[in-house]
Amino acid sequence: MESRNDVSIKFDEVAHEYDNQRRKLIPCFDDFYNVSVSIADANSNSPNILDLGAGTGLFSSLILQKYPEAKITLIDISEKMLEVAKSRLKGFTNVNYVLDDYTNFISHEKYDIIISALSIHHLADTNKLELYKNTYLNLKNKGVFINADQVLGDTSFIESLYKNDWKKKVEASGLSIDEIESAYERTKLDRMSNLKTQINWLQEIGFLDVDCVFKYFNFVVLYGRKLM
Repeated sequence: MESRNDVSIKFDEVAHEYDNQRRKLIPCFDDFYNVSVSIADANSNSPNILDLGAGTGLFSSLILQKYPEAKITLIDISEKMLEVAKSRLKGFTNVNYVLDDYTNFISHEKYDIIISALSIHHLADTNKLELYKNTYLNLKNKGVFINADQVLGDTSFIESLYKNDWKKKVEASGLSIDEIESAYERTKLDRMSNLKTQINWLQEIGFLDVDCVFKYFNFVVLYGRKLM
């Protein structure tokens, strides 16, 4: 079983090549991120935003194109990933970086929008559930949560269908053999949960209007909002 430290080490190793590869490793790249940004709505031009498992800051950078005056906090367990994020977002002043395991992160301030991309699937089920509970607590009233991530197929057949499709597309993407092998090695860190289970968790915690607003094989965008 991989530990959270294993995740940090693996992503430190690939931090500076990660973004160059990402479009080829995510066959639905444009829709995946465009949908995620389009549903990140706030009642302010300068919302307070938290990015869980922010990595190289890609999702944050796209959100900042929509809300250039936002105050945004990026939290990640990989120091090298955050170094890339700092370089990417150096033109923005209202950015805070937190080097930590976000699993048990509870903030003293509340957020209008909490986002995450391709990170939460590395957590065990118990940690995912705890994170979702903390996310609900960390949101302001009328705040929204967007998780762009990967999910497990509901059956072994569907899961193999997902994996085989992804492998075919990755191997035809133009990535080198070493890059492909590195990507396959990182999939050993995956601890994916199925879509229905995660939707149920979010609803039970108290999120309203929970939905999977985008799905491409195992790539999904989950949405929920807090209203109380």
